Amino acid sequence: MNQSCDPPDPFLRAFRGSFTAALRWHQLDALWIRVRARAAEGWYLYALGEAPPREVSAAAQVLHFIDEIDRLLRSEHQEDYCGIVYADDLDSPALIKIYDPNNLGVVCGSSDNPPLPGWTISKLAPVDIAATQLVMKGRQRWWRRLFG
Repeated sequence: MNQSCDPPDPFLRAFRGSFTAALRWHQLDALWIRVRARAAEGWYLYALGEAPPREVSAAAQVLHFIDEIDRLLRSEHQEDYCGIVYADDLDSPALIKIYDPNNLGVVCGSSDNPPLPGWTISKLAPVDIAATQLVMKGRQRWWRRLFG
């Protein structure tokens, strides 16, 4: 009996797929430029620990989120490198994982239990992947204030 370990949900398959880090801040800047240019194309903004969105965000919400998450990352990840934002394709992203600077653990996946990202930006409708993981309450308050 040959059973596949691939999850049936398209978002979960993509989420567990291959990603490349925006290792340097200029790479993150370039990624944001690409997403901003496609802000009206239908992106799901998802804060893990919150209910997954059922509808895509308006272009203005996408632009606002990028501005705010960029500000948060630069103020709280005070390194000369980024390395906490990953995309399935840096040139034409469809799924972006953004890790919380205050909950990094071992992001690169060399741990048996790497942390989940704090947020995703996706062309696919997300599912609740954080149901069993503790999400920091401070970040939930940040998200709710942003889109409250």
